[in-house]
Amino acid sequence: MGFKMGIVGLPNVGKSTLFNALTKTAAAQAANFPFCTIEPNVGEVAVPDNRLDTLAQIAKSSQIIPTRMTFVDIAGLVKGASKGEGLGNQFLANIREVDAIAHVLRCFEDDDVTHVDDRVDPVEDAETIETELMLADMESIEKRKEGLVRKIRGGDKEAIEQERLLQLAMNALEQGKPARSVAIVEEDKKAWKNLQLLTSKPTLYVCNVDEDSASNGNLFSEKVEKMAIKQGAGTVIISAQIEEEISQLEDDEAELFLGEMGLSEAGLDRLIRAGYNLLQLETYFTCGPKEARAWTVKKGTLAPQAAGVIHGDFERGFIRAETISYDDYVTCQGESGAKEAGKMRVEGKSYLVQDGDVMHFLFNT
Repeated sequence: MGFKMGIVGLPNVGKSTLFNALTKTAAAQAANFPFCTIEPNVGEVAVPDNRLDTLAQIAKSSQIIPTRMTFVDIAGLVKGASKGEGLGNQFLANIREVDAIAHVLRCFEDDDVTHVDDRVDPVEDAETIETELMLADMESIEKRKEGLVRKIRGGDKEAIEQERLLQLAMNALEQGKPARSVAIVEEDKKAWKNLQLLTSKPTLYVCNVDEDSASNGNLFSEKVEKMAIKQGAGTVIISAQIEEEISQLEDDEAELFLGEMGLSEAGLDRLIRAGYNLLQLETYFTCGPKEARAWTVKKGTLAPQAAGVIHGDFERGFIRAETISYDDYVTCQGESGAKEAGKMRVEGKSYLVQDGDVMHFLFNT
């Protein structure tokens, strides 16, 4: 599986420019006026992973298939979005459908790019968006609780549990804290996720800086990082303008350009890695002469569930998984060498898949 990340922020902070760069398309209109994005744009990108290329070379794979990540460019939110201001209701609904939020914040000064509040303050911008999402959540919770009253009176256990979780979220929101600040025990996590609260989404702050600040950030991004640390959120520094320029170059030219800018990698790589950490994702591989392929799973995924990402039959009929660590696969130059060196392991249903595992599943049909 990949995952879906929604790109949000106030108008004119660089969301669509970043989206265009990441997906290497011009599908999202990047223009200097509010609401230039009327419908959410969706783009899929391959997740770069040098390990996959190395495995393909060793296995002499005829095809390389990376795992994929989906970006959703959601139009600019404004104050009052929770009450339908701007195009609020539509965009809030779009946010509910993503796994995580990449909150783009303007961390640059440019008189040619207008700001809806005529100032540059990324922390205040973040608070504006967070407030609207919290207000929308509070309204949603009130409506849901009203709808549960009759079921609770009738002793419906599921309704009682849902009301309990909704109240936990409301308690946090009334204290000015997002729903993601609530500590949820393991047995409640599935039901909690099903509530689809906007502020329960893991959040990554994307500091959109000027070109000169792309490698080390600036005073604006430093303020954002301090805010994120307090919240337990992630941050990544990107110059959307640079990323857009890179997206138009061939690989060799892009690498040279990055070097000239003092950057070791493209912003896409940093954003994906930060997103993976945010959602606690990891990658395992399958490879052979036909193809080398990457698969994404949550950390802590058991072998049968990892097999199910490939096909449901693999999970239902799971017998065992022949597993080689990435380092052993490379050191032993492939499956045969790993077998001879005793580095191939036979793992059962209780095995927790590790990042970089090269796996072959055996199953009953």
